[in-house]
This record gives sequence, C-alpha cells and structure tokens, in this order.
Amino acid sequence: MFRAVIEGTGSCLPEYKLTNDKLEKLVETSDEWITSRTGIGCRRIAGPGEGTSKLSAEAARRAMDMAGVAAEDISMIIVGTITSEMTMPSCACMVQKEIGAVNAYAFDISAACSGFIYGLELADKMIKAEPEKKILVIGAENLSARVNWRDRNTCVLFGDGAGAAVIGADESGRGLLASKLFSDGRLGDLLYMDSAPSMNPYINMDPAEAGDFDPARLGCPLDDEGSYIKMAGREVFKNAVLAMENSVDQVLDEAGVSGRDIDWIIPHQANIRILHNLGERLGVPQEKIFINIHKYGNTSAATVPIAFDEANRGGLLKSGDLILTCAFGGGFTWGAEIIRW
Repeated sequence: MFRAVIEGTGSCLPEYKLTNDKLEKLVETSDEWITSRTGIGCRRIAGPGEGTSKLSAEAARRAMDMAGVAAEDISMIIVGTITSEMTMPSCACMVQKEIGAVNAYAFDISAACSGFIYGLELADKMIKAEPEKKILVIGAENLSARVNWRDRNTCVLFGDGAGAAVIGADESGRGLLASKLFSDGRLGDLLYMDSAPSMNPYINMDPAEAGDFDPARLGCPLDDEGSYIKMAGREVFKNAVLAMENSVDQVLDEAGVSGRDIDWIIPHQANIRILHNLGERLGVPQEKIFINIHKYGNTSAATVPIAFDEANRGGLLKSGDLILTCAFGGGFTWGAEIIRW
C-alpha cells in the first residue's frame, strides 16, 4: 500500500528579527507579559523581496534540493496560506513560475493555521491514486501585512515565514499513517480577517433597499477599518485546547497507537501553554515536543513545516520515528496526523 512520505524539507525566514523589547516601543506591552502568556520572544518580519511567494519558493528549492528532485519533476504544488500577495494568481502559481515547475498544476488552500496539514492529506490521496507523482506542499504566511500594529492582543503573536515538503510515495510502512481533519464555521467570528473592501456595495444591501442596479453607486467604501486579524483570544484558546485534544485522541485511535508510542510531537506553534497542556494530556515528556515559537512566533500555516525542517536538519528525526502533528486555526479549522518517518 502506497503512502505519502516526506522526502525533503525546507524553510525560509525573513532576515529582520522583531524582539519583544522592540515591540515595547510600538505598543503598551513588555517582554515579561508576552513571554509568560505566549512563550514568544521574537518573530521574523518580511522586508523587500520577502513576500509570501518568494519565501515559499526558497523553502521549496531547499526541500527539492534535499529530496534530489528537479523542478520539472514536480507534478503538483499546494500552498496553504491566507496572506498571498494577490487574490489571483494564486501563491502556488507564483511559486510555480519562480521555481520553474513547468509540469505542475498549482493551487492554494485557505485553512489558516491548518493549511499545511490539510495539504498533506490532499497529497496523500493523490499519491495513493498516482504513486509516481512528486508533490510540493508548502505552508507560508506574511502575517505582518495583516496585523494591526496598534492592537497589542494580536500584533505580539504573529510572524512571517515559509516551510515546504516534497511528498513522494512509499510502500515500506513509512509515511502518513492516519489523518483526522475538522472545521466549524459557526465559530468563525472568534478569529477572522476581513478581505479588502468590496467595490460592489450592492452585495451587502437588503434587496428591498437596493432597488434597480445603478452603476453610479459603485465604489469602494471609505470607512474600512482595515483588513486586519481580529481575535477573541480567550475563546480561541479554550476552543483550540479542546479541539486539538479531541483530534489527537481520534487520530491516535485510528492509527492504533497511544501517546506513549509517539517519538515526537511537531505541533502548530500558537501558544506555549497549549503545547505544554497537550504533552501533559498525552503523557509525552516535554523534551519530545518540538518547540520553536520563542524564535518565530505564530506563522500560521508555516509553523508546522518550518518546525519539521528544523527538526529534520537538526538530526532529531530518525527513520521509523512515530510523529504526531496537529494544528488549529481560524475558520475554525483543526486536525491531527500520525507520520512514520
């Protein structure tokens, strides 16, 4: 039986480091306040030439180099992102152009922080159908472009970056063993980001008030408050803890393993308290939870692939290791996966 296996990993982070000390000059906060509540000490902020597609392309090149795969061998590109530079073309199409993957088809996934693990699930299904494929799965964000830098409840959390994985087929028992994905749109107003204001005000009008279509009334609203991330922090935290624990329980059951069997947890890096709670809930020692939130903050869809790449290049992941990965993001979207390395 063929399964999707990670053949190579790569990541790319912007150069500029925004530390908690520097943030103190922007908003009313402190290093102690941020660190104690989130575990974040620094985050990377994109500069010129470091847009979402550029970071994605460089992460992809590094993953392909590790896997020994040429760009023309890539059949499919999936990018999980909510912060592409453009609405269209997709970030994935821009990556395709940037790396020269002329034989691939490409598209984005909008699943917030769960984007990369959603992408792995899709790649696994494609690999089972066509084992000869080589698939790029990327998680990338430029969240600094979507943060209100006057809102200390959100601006301290997020950073920019990209991570990538080359996915191929394996039938030796390695690869993606189990996957459980979920969403609940009813809770979307607890964590959301507005799009750019509509150029068509008729969309939001009551049909009884709109009357006949009048082109003269078209135009961008002038009272837009900004397309920023907005979050009800406490409610998001509570839902994230419960949802991730539930998805982890289900995926362990599907894989037929227990928390004691897990060699590494490589989770979404949202909050250090969530990560500690997860380890305690599963009975997994803290040293088996890969954590880099202190360096990069929450990079949404990019956190999991960046963490995979750092753990992989650091020599922590050994052949046969059982890895649990999980994520929770706006939408709400969440899920967990078990991978045999």
